[in-house]
Amino acid sequence: MKELVTIRKDKIVCNSLQVAEKFGKRHQEVLYAIEGRACSCKGKGCKKCNGRGYQQLGLLQEDLEISTKSHLSKMFEKSSYKDNGGRKRPMYYMTRDGFTLLAMGFTGEKALKWKIQYIQAFNTMEEMLKERNTQLWIEQRTQGKLVRNAETDIIKQLILYAKEQGSTHADMLYMTYSKLANKMTRISDRDLATFQQLNELSFIENIILNQIRVGMENNLHYKEIYKACKKRIEQFKEVAYLIAG
Repeated sequence: MKELVTIRKDKIVCNSLQVAEKFGKRHQEVLYAIEGRACSCKGKGCKKCNGRGYQQLGLLQEDLEISTKSHLSKMFEKSSYKDNGGRKRPMYYMTRDGFTLLAMGFTGEKALKWKIQYIQAFNTMEEMLKERNTQLWIEQRTQGKLVRNAETDIIKQLILYAKEQGSTHADMLYMTYSKLANKMTRISDRDLATFQQLNELSFIENIILNQIRVGMENNLHYKEIYKACKKRIEQFKEVAYLIAG
């Protein structure tokens, strides 16, 4: 499942498209709730508004008091996306407060489940941002970049090594090893990783670095080197889990 929240312009936000998906709503219905736009049908049985007409929350409707509207505009940022046909469509990014106001109108057991998950996601991201500003995190991120650079250099050698062994997709090895490291640490964005994740990532990338070097020194096939890396990382993860437990 994709991350529920993300960082945009130094703010923690979620977006209307994903909110609509998780809460089982049509995206147009969520836009109505945010903008207060009315359906022209004003009647039941309309497929466009599911018979709801203009009876929507209308958080950004035009007739709100200026002070209220100004406050709400900080919670919702209008943007756009391209649909499957390549057409530009409106969407919104919203802060925790914006999401809270919007979600007030969603009821039911399923809605409650997703409200809790979104609240947890906002809380986790807020804690991560606090941690990212600590000196310990900054130093670990810097150290991680040094390890990453060393790993990149050895993978460049591995690419040449694999080509000599007949590989026609050797240039994909950098991505292959990056995915392996990120998967093992559950990291999608290193700048949004926790200190613990960054620390674990450095260990794993050191394992990759050393296994590739040793593998080439022993003239192993490049595919066998990958298998050896993966096996050693899994052993490291198992030991780390036992220690943590």
